[in-house]
Amino acid sequence: MIPRIKICGLRDAPTAAAASRLGADAIGLVFYGPSPRNVDLDTAAAVCASLPAFVSSVGLFVDAEPDFVRAVLARVPLDLLQFHGDESPEYCRSFGRPYLKAVRVKHDVNLLEYAARFADARGLLVDAYVPGVPGGTGEAFDWSLLPADLPLPLILSGGLAPHNAKDAVRAVKPWAVDVSSGVESGRGIKDLNKIAAFIQAVHAA
Repeated sequence: MIPRIKICGLRDAPTAAAASRLGADAIGLVFYGPSPRNVDLDTAAAVCASLPAFVSSVGLFVDAEPDFVRAVLARVPLDLLQFHGDESPEYCRSFGRPYLKAVRVKHDVNLLEYAARFADARGLLVDAYVPGVPGGTGEAFDWSLLPADLPLPLILSGGLAPHNAKDAVRAVKPWAVDVSSGVESGRGIKDLNKIAAFIQAVHAA
């Protein structure tokens, strides 16, 4: 099975549309002010409008106030929510939308317990643990920490790039992969050549 591919941190409609044409299955929009990939609501709505059929729009939040999430949903037609903070299962399901829960992996994190707590999530997104940073660091982690019997679909993130995507897919066999900084020419600036190379590497695995 070829993993689904999400390109995260898009900030303009032409790049999102081009990434879709290159083979991206999902486009990620970051609604987190401190991130260099943060996007305003008008731009996010334009990105969603640019996506062809069967390419999903995913909104990323980090411990956001519920009213802010609802305001985004009222303006931006997101298909899936992605929570990267310390959100509870009750919080994640309170918006009535399918969601992913991100987990920053380190040696004392029990992913099976996470999967049980967030049993109604559409998947667990695993990322590198970097103190004080909720994600998007470009750092990889030890893939051997991932259990083989995880009951939820696994979305692999953290330090992925064209040069290691094939090895990552072969080693982990994830349901999907999620890349952001690994396909950028600068912080928050997506590079279509790198996106194309990443997608080709995933398909080649």
